[in-house]
Amino acid sequence: MTFRLSLLLLLFVAGCSGSGGLRYDSPEDAYTRGKEAFEDGKYLRAIEYLQGSFDFGPTHEFAADAQLLLARSYSANNEHLLAANEYNRFIQIYRTDPRIQEAEYEYALTFLERSPPYQLDQTDTERAIRQFQLFIDKYPLSQFVPDAETQIRSLREKLGRKYYEAARLYERRGLFQAASVSYESVFDRYPDTDYADDALLGAVRVYIQYANNSIESKQEERYSQAVENYLRLVQLFPESTATAEARSLVENAGLAVAELASGS
Repeated sequence: MTFRLSLLLLLFVAGCSGSGGLRYDSPEDAYTRGKEAFEDGKYLRAIEYLQGSFDFGPTHEFAADAQLLLARSYSANNEHLLAANEYNRFIQIYRTDPRIQEAEYEYALTFLERSPPYQLDQTDTERAIRQFQLFIDKYPLSQFVPDAETQIRSLREKLGRKYYEAARLYERRGLFQAASVSYESVFDRYPDTDYADDALLGAVRVYIQYANNSIESKQEERYSQAVENYLRLVQLFPESTATAEARSLVENAGLAVAELASGS
């Protein structure tokens, strides 16, 4: 058998067989089998066939369909990091495909799916917010924009809660300086979340405790910071249930400031 004939035979076998004993005669055959497996909920098998279809090259008739369905198969199988890689490949190769907008939105969703509970590292949460915002900026009239905005609000709530709980932890440990800075940071960074008014109340509370535990020369400044945060709370969240508690705290702090100012 000549070298050329051997090579042709090898290529034929490679083209007709996939990994794990899968067999397909063409990229269309591999794609069709992969699509059927996907529709049957057999996502691992779908991934194998669809990868096989794409392996024939990125320019054949079924390549774009195979690549997009490959990404969706990984998502359906809860392999969101791999799904993100495949969506990104589709976006980079098939920029003029009519489904590009849909693919970019589904790419953003992979970061949402990887966003962990608030107690854990929130890198993927922040990435998800960035991806959704990039999508909104790029496709402001897209049908997916309302959902993207909803997802951003939900993710920002999670971040607000994470940093609010961190501030509470500092407070419980008596680390009043760190707590006060953290509470103010929650309000400054996440004023649109449900934790904004509670963060201002927390800042009022810990500045008073901070002042109470400070040397006399620092007390007035820290009581004043408590009052400033109270005024922000009243002005921005007049209907908040946190206002009454903050008012009581500040009235006591105001007496302390007055006593310091009078030199008593």
